[in-house]
Amino acid sequence: MRSLLPLAALALLAAPLPALACSVAPGYRVPTNMELVERADLILLGTVTPGDFAPDSTSERMIAVEPVEALKGAMPSVPIALPAMIATGAAMQLSNPYELREAHPQSFAGACVRYVFPAGSRILFFLDRENGEWREAGGPFSRWAEDVLTDDAPWLQAVRFYIEVAKLPEEDRTAALAVRRDELGALGDDPVAQLIAADIQRQIDGPNAPLKDELPPPPDESDAESAADAAAIAADDTAETEADNADPDTETDEPRD
Repeated sequence: MRSLLPLAALALLAAPLPALACSVAPGYRVPTNMELVERADLILLGTVTPGDFAPDSTSERMIAVEPVEALKGAMPSVPIALPAMIATGAAMQLSNPYELREAHPQSFAGACVRYVFPAGSRILFFLDRENGEWREAGGPFSRWAEDVLTDDAPWLQAVRFYIEVAKLPEEDRTAALAVRRDELGALGDDPVAQLIAADIQRQIDGPNAPLKDELPPPPDESDAESAADAAAIAADDTAETEADNADPDTETDEPRD
């Protein structure tokens, strides 16, 4: 999938946030959190910095991510660069630590993915390698980059668990999810446990529903031609009737003088 971030960054050079809009193909499904974990090449916990990029070294706005921990994939030995921006002013918005379903609110502000980050924030990134560079994984409206400021953040807990489940044979994953869901669900006085249990249930329920219905099929050309012929015949009949009504020689039942 072609990354949306370069487009977002270039557009933002000349316009205020949010500055652009995206659309998704009919039938597109936002990946579930389990799907996001399974598909990403690298799941990296890292700290956002402005980086030290040379002027004119790139056509995109970039941030640097100082690696803290690689939850999946190889730990980068140096900071990695991502096409994104450092948040300032009203754009400085952290993820809701108790939201496990929806992506960061900025994903719904036009670009379909989050692309602005506060400097110093600790983010859990889901990344794919594309043409030798790291890009966001998951696609539009996915939770590809969420703030996790503490080691026990609910999102961090959930992702660590999903990574372990993803290592199991596919036929064993649903049972493992159900066991953990029930364990957390039994902790009735722990609201965070209930949040994670509810998210695990969403993974058991399977793929998300499509965001849009499939487009209707194009009209059949033969049907269109038949409709056009019928319309032409009806128009001819109407014109002929009007002409008869206008003819002064048309006979009537009224007596003539």
